[in-house]
Amino acid sequence: QVQLVESGGGLVQPGGSLRLSCAASGSRFSIVHMGWYRQAPGKQRELVALITSDGTTTYKDSVKGRFTVSRDNAKRTVYLQMNSLRPEDTAVYYCRLDGSSYLYHYWGQGTQVTVSS
Repeated sequence: QVQLVESGGGLVQPGGSLRLSCAASGSRFSIVHMGWYRQAPGKQRELVALITSDGTTTYKDSVKGRFTVSRDNAKRTVYLQMNSLRPEDTAVYYCRLDGSSYLYHYWGQGTQVTVSS
């Protein structure tokens, strides 16, 4: 059974940084694709960053140059380094694991990120 556990959220001032982590268990981590999504109140969940099994990355336009997604296959963990945070980045951030052929996926429980002075 796949489990995803996120950590690293919190309250930060505008311009600050946070690093989110998502630890995975129950799958062959090196062959899966990992993504970070977020959902703000009253809005749909949206893709923030994706890293495929071969390390290819994709970002939402508004976070390019500020956020960096990375993975450590030995630790079965994916990270989201978030710099220059803005109030509009406030949301619950979710980790998602996609199977190698995108035929199935799993979600983490989410971690709150609040950017406010």
